[in-house]
Amino acid sequence: MPSMRIMNDLKDQTYFITFTVKNWYYLFDKHNRFQILEDSFVYSQKNKNLKIYAYVFMLNHLHFIGSAEDMGAVLRDIKTHLSKAFKKNILSTEPNLFKIFCSDGRYQFWRELNCPKLIFSEPFFTQKLNYIHMNPVKKQYVHFPEDWRWSSASKVPGRIVVSELEF
Repeated sequence: MPSMRIMNDLKDQTYFITFTVKNWYYLFDKHNRFQILEDSFVYSQKNKNLKIYAYVFMLNHLHFIGSAEDMGAVLRDIKTHLSKAFKKNILSTEPNLFKIFCSDGRYQFWRELNCPKLIFSEPFFTQKLNYIHMNPVKKQYVHFPEDWRWSSASKVPGRIVVSELEF
């Protein structure tokens, strides 16, 4: 369970969220795993009414700013779906890797901490937006945020629809 939760009376608000792979293992850059992430977010937008205002998929974690009618439930569903999808993908492509996600006979793909941070002001939103878009630059994957394909800053349009947040 995450140590920080979305409070029930604030479940419909906008949040900055982070998902991190257990042990910070670099995983998403092979075997179509970025596409698995994108597919899950597109599905959640269409079927769970998830609104995404910014996102970045890194090699071992992702950040996004989003809102939904029940953000806690949407996060639970996304993480559960992705955990199962990555288990299937890992077992079919790199079965020896699977053991790093198991302890005491229990499979766990994600670190438990989501660290949901309520977006409470426009300056805070701008700070998190810049953090998200600069993440690939800081890690030296690219020189400019718009060059990272798996980000809302990308010049290459993805299938994730980015909404505009109004204050």
